[in-house]
Amino acid sequence: MRRRPDPAHPDHQRPGRPRHRARRCRGHRRRRLPHPRRGRLRQPAQTHRQTRRRALRPYAMLGRDGSRDVVAVKTSYKHGLDKDRGSQHYYTTLTLYDDVTGLPVAMMDCGRIGSLRTPAVSALLARECAPPGARSALVIGTGTQGRLALPFLLTTLPDLERLMLSGTHPEGVAAVREELRAHFPERDVELVTDLRAAAGDADVLVATAGGHTTAAVEADWLRPGALSVLVGHGLAPSALHRADRVVATSEAQMKVTGTDMADAAGGFPTVDAEFPAVLAGTATGRGTARERVFAYNSGLVVTDIALGHRFAQLALDQGLGTQVALWR
Repeated sequence: MRRRPDPAHPDHQRPGRPRHRARRCRGHRRRRLPHPRRGRLRQPAQTHRQTRRRALRPYAMLGRDGSRDVVAVKTSYKHGLDKDRGSQHYYTTLTLYDDVTGLPVAMMDCGRIGSLRTPAVSALLARECAPPGARSALVIGTGTQGRLALPFLLTTLPDLERLMLSGTHPEGVAAVREELRAHFPERDVELVTDLRAAAGDADVLVATAGGHTTAAVEADWLRPGALSVLVGHGLAPSALHRADRVVATSEAQMKVTGTDMADAAGGFPTVDAEFPAVLAGTATGRGTARERVFAYNSGLVVTDIALGHRFAQLALDQGLGTQVALWR
């Protein structure tokens, strides 16, 4: 299925390793990735570096896809978190390695991959954790994730009848409608102005707003049985701390990237289930029909691998990309 790289072509060269002063690298965590049995997926915690500047956040995710024999490292760097949206910067890369030959397959911009895989994971969370017979969904935010949320949700929950949107940017609202109709021409979304009332009507909430949003759905706004999925912003910390069940794509990742959801002491509630285990059938995403479930979506690197590997295959078949001499 996959063309493996030829060890003799291109001429790979190992780059020199930059030296760093140990006292300047704080909070770095090193993790070993156990080799799973064939066909298994492995998603460990993020590796991240604490920095003196709180306005930036660099981190990395390591994973292995046993069905494809591919190991990958995804790196992300967010800068200017204390500035307005137009002044912020976000860069992300994905490097794929062939776990049979040990050679790198591709290094690519992971922006488009992430924009697709994140709403897909939210939709899978909804499939596994939504209350039985869910009929209404509310999306908070009209950025990239907000625009893609509804088409993915309707794919995993086709019985959703009422689709609601909370957003303040007219261009974003129009883009959400355009994206929805591109995939489901017969469907439309209802723009809501009373967030509390809409949250109380929703069986599924997906919060994708940016960091400067004023939206903050509280726990007591939610109906019994509601599922709240946090991707960006739009949920108050109480939605997490007062939830009956907490599911996370990774508990460690939540503690790294979700610090705005911590309590006054900087703590988090115990995660009841990590989502890879829910997908594998070894953990439960929902216990009862009436429990309120909070789900934290910081992404699954195994979905980056699947999409990235597919993109790499297509690029190879079409003669795209550039061969570079990096490793021997």
